[in-house]
Formats: sequence, structure tokens, C-alpha cells
Amino acid sequence: MTSSISNTHPPKRTEKLQLMLDDHELETVDDWRFRNRMPTRAAAIRELIRRGLEVRDEELGETGEERASSEFRVVDPKEARRA
Repeated sequence: MTSSISNTHPPKRTEKLQLMLDDHELETVDDWRFRNRMPTRAAAIRELIRRGLEVRDEELGETGEERASSEFRVVDPKEARRA
């Protein structure tokens, strides 16, 4: 007899992703994590990615232009200077 528990578990995470953030970006993620009572920083980041992927391309202002990796920020650099 096969246990139904094995059918309800999510797939095992086998890939590791390294992400570099500056101090302000990390503080912003951590603040969001605590406000939303996320159990871990990793869980918070996964939830933020999930929510971001739900946003339609039009809402992101997709232009098809190539952009450098450094142009993609967690927070607007202008906001970081005010903090």
C-alpha cells in the first residue's frame, strides 16, 4: 500500500541560487519578510519572486531593450540614498 503523504509533498529543492544584494536591498527584503511573517529569508524571496512572476509584462514596462544586470534592483537607487 502506497502512502498518500508522498503525493502531497512539494518537489524537493535541488538547485541553489546565489544572489548578491547591497545593504539597503537586503534590509528592504528583511523588512518585508518580518512584516509578512515569513519564516525564513529564502521563503520571503521565493514569495517575492512568485508575486513578481504574476505581474503582466505590460505592467513591468517591457520594451524589449537589452539591459545590464546592474540595472535590475530590488529598490530604486534614489530611495536608497534617502534612507
